[in-house]
Amino acid sequence: MDAIEQTLADLVRQRLKALRTAQGLSLDQLSDRSHLSPSTISRVENGKRTLGLDVLVALARGLQVSIDALLEPGSDDDVVIRPSATFGPGVTTWELSRPTGSVHAVKQRIEPSRPIGTPKVHPGYDWFFVLSGTIRLTIGERVLLVQAGEAAEFDTMVPHLFQAEGGPAEIISIFDRDGHSAHLHTAD
Repeated sequence: MDAIEQTLADLVRQRLKALRTAQGLSLDQLSDRSHLSPSTISRVENGKRTLGLDVLVALARGLQVSIDALLEPGSDDDVVIRPSATFGPGVTTWELSRPTGSVHAVKQRIEPSRPIGTPKVHPGYDWFFVLSGTIRLTIGERVLLVQAGEAAEFDTMVPHLFQAEGGPAEIISIFDRDGHSAHLHTAD
């Protein structure tokens, strides 16, 4: 194995262990998901077993990530993101994450003049943090005022709508693919 292959193998091993740990999985739990023995997983993570395609496929499936996520070498373009603003009626949006990721982070400045649409429903959960101002969050029949320094998380299968209250508000939101499509590609 040459130096480049060894570096990639070491990176994959680090990613495997980090993903397992981040998901709170023991070796036994990942074993149940991947159909590999706990000792095989441990040997892979510690560099005592070769990284074969059969093992990588099983571990990727068990960790619910793509093989690409395990094998893609790091690059300098994933460290600093320089967002540019996009403008819509009453809202300015800055994409804070790469568009190819499974999770999307955005910053939005919402004007009180933003057109009020109808409450939306989509799979998943929404999460946002108010940087400044106040957000009027309507969830079903409830209306909540979320102030600067507060966060909101809620089931998006309940009709929901948010708007700036009393002046402009800035928020950071994190969406999965469904939430990204529902909130940033359709009118609220």
